[in-house]
Formats: sequence, structure tokens, C-alpha cells
Amino acid sequence: MAHPKRRQSSTRRDKRRTHYKAVVPQLAKDATTGEMHLYHRAHWHEGKLYYRGKVVLEKTVETTTEEN
Repeated sequence: MAHPKRRQSSTRRDKRRTHYKAVVPQLAKDATTGEMHLYHRAHWHEGKLYYRGKVVLEKTVETTTEEN
């Protein structure tokens, strides 16, 4: 097994880790609703699911009637 002969300095370690960065997610504003959402994602607004400015799905409220 390979073992390091010398301890790697903190500067070298940090240089290696510079490529791992947190990125800010890109947001888009829906033209229909004005809602901010992630790119290429559907989003809910007032009980409707929108994708690219069009309604894809509407949330239905189920009502149950209890009979005695």
C-alpha cells in the first residue's frame, strides 16, 4: 500500500479542495404566475402545478361523506 513519506501541507490540501464549491441555484420567474422557481422544475401555485407557464395538474380536494 502506498503511504505518504511526508505530511501534506495545509496549503496543498486547501488547493486541492478549492474545486468543491457551493453554487447558488438558478431561479426563474414564471411569466404566468410571477412565482420564482428552479429551472426545469414544475412548481405549485394556488393548488395548481405549473410547468413552463402552463397548468399541468390541478389539486383536487376529496370530500368524504359519512353515512350513519
